[in-house]
Amino acid sequence: MSKARVGVVGYGVIGQRLADAVYKQGDMELVGIVDVAPTLALRALKERGMPYALYCAQDENRAQLEEAGLPVSGNLIDLLKKVDIILDATSAGVGRKNKEIYKEYGVKAIFQGGEKNDIVDVFFHGYANFDKGVGKDYLKLTSCNTTGLIRSVDCLDKAVGIEKVAVTIIRRCADPGDTHRGYVDLAKVEPVPNHQAVDLMTIMPHIKATGLLVHVPTTHGHIISVVATPKKKISREEVLANFAKHPRIRIVRIADGFDSNTALFRYARDLGNHRGDMYEIAVFEETVSIHESDIIYAINIPQEAVVIPETMDGIRAALRMHASQEEALAATNKYLGLKPGDAR
Repeated sequence: MSKARVGVVGYGVIGQRLADAVYKQGDMELVGIVDVAPTLALRALKERGMPYALYCAQDENRAQLEEAGLPVSGNLIDLLKKVDIILDATSAGVGRKNKEIYKEYGVKAIFQGGEKNDIVDVFFHGYANFDKGVGKDYLKLTSCNTTGLIRSVDCLDKAVGIEKVAVTIIRRCADPGDTHRGYVDLAKVEPVPNHQAVDLMTIMPHIKATGLLVHVPTTHGHIISVVATPKKKISREEVLANFAKHPRIRIVRIADGFDSNTALFRYARDLGNHRGDMYEIAVFEETVSIHESDIIYAINIPQEAVVIPETMDGIRAALRMHASQEEALAATNKYLGLKPGDAR
């Protein structure tokens, strides 16, 4: 097929990164982005030369955007007439309303993790259930923590089979710059099971999962501790070898300075990654061990960027762009610069 024509609705934390990722895909065209007000993100985009066409969510928004010096190419309906699929990165609940507009214009859509599962055909993960998304009209991505968790569990499941997992999530309370949450000097505990464990079982129903979640007053990255029970014996070396082969998993050593969530963020900035983003989850090598038959490990989740590769996979599945899952994932990885092999 010719290049997939993609639009992004909502140019916030995730929407910015989705737009950049689509722009990198050699077989996709970013037709435009949609937002409602002259946010700092849009002002920064303008100062960068306005590389993406901007559409206003509604006609009444246009004057406000143009008064800020932002060129407007049209409204949401104008964009829908030009695209094959929409990536909806709006606030939770807005996507449900937007879906009715997408349906009216016959446009497929992918929603982010904040929306409810009942508005889509498939709750989607690129590695764990790609085939279920093929040809579907409406997909929803797993949340950032669930995306990274499933990546690691699926990697081991394909190697030896996983019977059950128990996870503890140490969750950053807000994104950088957020001011609406006032967590200071506390660690807030949620009831068991956390939604990430429940979501994992939805995507991978053959695995039993439960888990605890703790909010902590940080803004960069989540840490997840995993205890996984395999169906066959596996050595620590084999666990590390399987993680090392995965294009979206990076193995790091505490001894080398990767001893915190912020160490990974700082490293991504030093690599020159835009916004300090990292698409890969990071496995802390010194946390990988075998206790009796269980596999134990801890991972870092870069919450602002981790869902981006799987969203690109979703476009490929929904639009039937490839003959197989393997071809689709390989294309996403190639265009995002993710290489197979040990990143150490």
